[in-house]
Amino acid sequence: MAETFETQAVAVESAAEVSGAETVVDEKHHDAKQHIKQHAIKEHLAEAGAVLGGAFALYEKHQAKTDPEHAHKHHIGEAIAGAVAVGAGGYAFHEHHDKKQVEKEAKQEE
Repeated sequence: MAETFETQAVAVESAAEVSGAETVVDEKHHDAKQHIKQHAIKEHLAEAGAVLGGAFALYEKHQAKTDPEHAHKHHIGEAIAGAVAVGAGGYAFHEHHDKKQVEKEAKQEE
């Protein structure tokens, strides 16, 4: 049993040596694609957070008008939700910039 594992390991190492240059290029290309995909996912999540933050801010603004007894609480919630929306929008912009930078670097490597 131990011999089969050793022979398999040798076979894998020799195969890697034969096609070494090709696998490095493929791995870099795959890593770049994966990196771009990760930035895109984070960008979309940040965009969703910005939309949700803005929607909650509008909801709190409406609640402040319809519930004058607790208006101060709703105004604070509105301000916090607005800040969250702005922060999420900034993060989405940051991720978009990072994604474009990785795409540019990947294109230069090709």
